[in-house]
Amino acid sequence: MSASDFNLALFQEEPVLGIIRGVTEESLTGVFSALISGGLRFAEVTLNTPDAFHLIESAAKSFSDSLCIGAGTVLTHADAQMAVTAGAKFIVSPTLNEEVATFCKDKRLPYFPGALTPTEIESAWNAGATMVKVFPASQMGAEYFRVIKGPFEKVRLLAVGGIGPKNISEYLSAGADAVALGGSIISQSRMRKKEFALIQKEIEVFLLAVRNFYSNIN
Repeated sequence: MSASDFNLALFQEEPVLGIIRGVTEESLTGVFSALISGGLRFAEVTLNTPDAFHLIESAAKSFSDSLCIGAGTVLTHADAQMAVTAGAKFIVSPTLNEEVATFCKDKRLPYFPGALTPTEIESAWNAGATMVKVFPASQMGAEYFRVIKGPFEKVRLLAVGGIGPKNISEYLSAGADAVALGGSIISQSRMRKKEFALIQKEIEVFLLAVRNFYSNIN
């Protein structure tokens, strides 16, 4: 397995996914350098980013030795195919798409479909999800993960939306198996203003909160 491949064991060791929406050619190097320097090991570029496939390809060529790069907001089978051709090593979707799920299963590609209700979560997991993305997590609250884990103890859940250093421990202790950081840290405004040092610093703070949680329970 190369450094660029998705390693589930490594992800579970430090389960944080970066979400990059709106990166540009001009900010690409600065943003990805900040992610890597901040300690992040997994990040997606969302397909609603202009020129997303080209940017994924550029990022994969330049940074895949240090960062596993995936594609987010993948809505169709065609999108998934083009993302993988560009170099994406995992697929994230806002909802479950059966064709995308089948494609990922056939390609042995990690798949993170979004779901919210118990029925949706069960369907996504049964379709072969690596983890089920619960979004928007902040609208449901950390306790929702504890409730969901009751009947779905073995289902791996990724908490997305409204997660930060102050509430990370709440979500992880309630049953979230991974958390995501996105627009509050890697904002389009910061990328446009080239505030890469600030992005790096806040990623470091986010990751430290995750590490502290696991060190306290071990």
